[in-house]
Amino acid sequence: MYFTWQGEEMGFYQLRAPVAVLPALALGAWLAWRRGIRPLETVLAGMGHPNVMLMCLVFLLAGAFATVTKAVGAVDAVVALGLGALPAALILPGLFLVAGFIALAIGTSMGTIAAVVPIALGVSDAAGLDAGLVLGAVVGGAMFGDNLSIISDTTIAATRSQGCRMHDKFRENFRIALPAAIVTLVLLAVLGDVAPVLPPDDPVSRWLVLPYLAVLGLALAGMNVVLVLGIGLVLAGVFGTVAGAGYDAVSFASDIYTGFEGMVEITLLALLIGGLAALIKACGGLDWLAGAIARFARGHKGRRAGEASIAALAAGSDVLTANNVVAILISGSLAKDIADQHGISGRRSASLLDIFSCVMQGVLPYGAQILLAGSLAGLSPLLIAGKVYYCWLLAAVAIGFMMWPARRVGPV
Repeated sequence: MYFTWQGEEMGFYQLRAPVAVLPALALGAWLAWRRGIRPLETVLAGMGHPNVMLMCLVFLLAGAFATVTKAVGAVDAVVALGLGALPAALILPGLFLVAGFIALAIGTSMGTIAAVVPIALGVSDAAGLDAGLVLGAVVGGAMFGDNLSIISDTTIAATRSQGCRMHDKFRENFRIALPAAIVTLVLLAVLGDVAPVLPPDDPVSRWLVLPYLAVLGLALAGMNVVLVLGIGLVLAGVFGTVAGAGYDAVSFASDIYTGFEGMVEITLLALLIGGLAALIKACGGLDWLAGAIARFARGHKGRRAGEASIAALAAGSDVLTANNVVAILISGSLAKDIADQHGISGRRSASLLDIFSCVMQGVLPYGAQILLAGSLAGLSPLLIAGKVYYCWLLAAVAIGFMMWPARRVGPV
């Protein structure tokens, strides 16, 4: 912020995020030490959590896949094979719908972003679109589909903690998510009115599209995202060697490592944030947040107060953990108590938990989704966060539903 105020156009690049998080990590370690908690062991346990390790592995494989597919000409092949025929105004809505459909089918926004962003970046370059706007459309679509998917881990966590059925929670979510998605599509169509996509000057092999199709197909089939990216990476190297002039095994190996290098910053940040989240939890930060919201809920009666408490609990937990699944798991039991006290149905409380953790996760500059998209594109996460219009609109629509005149709610 200081460098931006001083007129530096790339102010947030002057201090890298893994360095910026160190003072917070030191403060958390000091607070833990004062409470008799072993800070180093706590940090290492948080950094080594399986979810953090999986996140880092996805980051590295996504970077390698993006680098290799770009090097072999796969992006140009996608543009040449049909994207150039789309009206420019429909490119952004199209990317939003594609990302939403994939996330709905596979139940993971991270896997969707890893699969779609490399294609979206090629479209962005070819069409002269703002890369931040393109990535905002992809991240928004991924969060839209993930929020509605019945196989998403957030859906499973929310419904189990609130004791409701998945299809009931889906219907509740859909009533809120659909208006936000429609407004987002209209907004993206207006913002996407730029020069049409032009095909590349040099002819490219159509076979180079297959790695992308394989990644999308395997993702839709429900395969683990690590296996999907690994298979896609191998296919990109093979087809690049066969169809790409001068591309060989040595180039393939070099591009993989180049992709890894491009993900060093986000991998370090994910590790450090994992340690910081463990310190926050161990020092009682999450318990304090839960207690503050519980006191508010007890002091204010009525449906609106209860729903606002659940929404704040989900959003606040996600801000502190940068993980919507963890946020739901942490806040689920308290949200159930609040819902019972205020006569809120289980499907409604599950929907609110899922929606507001999704909203925050989709706009947090240090959230995994935006960090992954920003690293793949070489953009500051802050340039993307403000352009994930779906999540901002979803928050507005959800708040509108919460403020709507009283309607009958009750047990599932």
